[in-house]
Amino acid sequence: MKTISRRSFLKETALASAALLAAPSLVSCKPGRKKNRTYGANDKVDLAVIGIGNRGNDDVKEFAGTGLCNIVALCDVDMGAPHTQEVMEMFPNVPRFTDWRKMFDKMASKIDAVLIATPDHSHFVIAMAAMKLGIHVYVEKPLARTFAECERLMQAAEKYGVVTQMGNQGHSEENYFQFKAWKEAGIIKDVTAITAHMNNSRRWHGWDPKIQAYPAGEAVPDTLDWDVWFGAGYPRPYNHDYHNGQWRCWYQYGMGALGDWGAHILDTCHEFLELGLPEEVNPLYLKDHNPFFYPMSSTLLFKFPERKGMPAVDVTWYDGLDNLPPLPAGYGTSEYDSSIPLVAGQKFVPTQVNPGKEIYSKTLTFKGGSHASPLTIIPADVAKDMESRLPEVPESPSNHFANFLLAIMGKEKTRSPFSVSGPLSQVFCLGVIAQWTGEKVVFDRETKQIVNNPVANQMLWGPAPRPGWEEYYEL
Repeated sequence: MKTISRRSFLKETALASAALLAAPSLVSCKPGRKKNRTYGANDKVDLAVIGIGNRGNDDVKEFAGTGLCNIVALCDVDMGAPHTQEVMEMFPNVPRFTDWRKMFDKMASKIDAVLIATPDHSHFVIAMAAMKLGIHVYVEKPLARTFAECERLMQAAEKYGVVTQMGNQGHSEENYFQFKAWKEAGIIKDVTAITAHMNNSRRWHGWDPKIQAYPAGEAVPDTLDWDVWFGAGYPRPYNHDYHNGQWRCWYQYGMGALGDWGAHILDTCHEFLELGLPEEVNPLYLKDHNPFFYPMSSTLLFKFPERKGMPAVDVTWYDGLDNLPPLPAGYGTSEYDSSIPLVAGQKFVPTQVNPGKEIYSKTLTFKGGSHASPLTIIPADVAKDMESRLPEVPESPSNHFANFLLAIMGKEKTRSPFSVSGPLSQVFCLGVIAQWTGEKVVFDRETKQIVNNPVANQMLWGPAPRPGWEEYYEL
């Protein structure tokens, strides 16, 4: 088994040109072929679904449950596998595809919008292809795997004028409207520090951190199109530890605990405190760091500068079973919160700290969870004193899925469009670079470059697309 150094590995995986952030890409294509529809009172959005197993299974049910869309196409690289059977049986007469490119070639004129619930590394090319066709895009979080992919998706959304939404569904529920109301009323102000944490078990926690190579190849399942699974990336021999959710463990394919949960925990803080991009990301603690998969535990410090009269903010992220965050006086206990979904097979342990956050301002401390969980003021005596001054929080007019469909119909605006979710996802991309390299990231917010590490700066773009996939990187 060949041993490789961290730096040589990073150089091998950071091959793309810096032109992606600023300059046009490589080939031309035909954008915007689908014209905008006018929706009548009884019309529905014609929705295609790419990725129908696991999280995609839940998303399909949520979209169908709104009563606002027709499911017109199903696509999955593992069509017919056990985890995709349920959705196939729900829509037995809907056209099926294993390659999303063939689906768009055949059905683009019949598709108004697309749900993308595929592995993180494949979000970008599918979303770009859809937007160029004038198709509205809902893509699961995180938006994309690299900083530059997020940048390009924001540019494409603006250019093609399509409706976009990232799938951090709590951004349409109580926490969103409460944070907005409390910020506007001056309850949340002068925030100087935020602690965010996700300390539940992760898929890679039982793996060997002394790994020296990617897993050995195995026989590809009969139902799986392994070449399409890789998308624009360079294929490796199939192994079950890449597929069916395991991709989240690997730097090259997923975004780890930070990318998976950060968008559910820090989304309202990021938007309403107008954090933008950090100046620095410092990996304070990386347990069992290796260049292949995520650490067993991580502590990352994100430093955001002063903005629009608001003070600088330090955001500290904690993950790992043995890496609990420090808790403020009056925190209380972690009670089960039904708005925070548990991983399949996981049970809530009352003594654990829920995924969530603590927000420290100059005068108040707030305790919050994940997803739709509302904030509370701590300790309890301060909360009681503040009760009469708290503004009324409006109820959400629509959940995240209905919000996307209603925005397509011109009745609402999406709450997590790429213009909002793109910079949020870029924060996590910078955090992952700090995890992967094990080194501090110093970031220039104006030039959008990492200025202290040329190898890390290349990682803003990631590997160059394999031949035949370059067109998806063009605006």
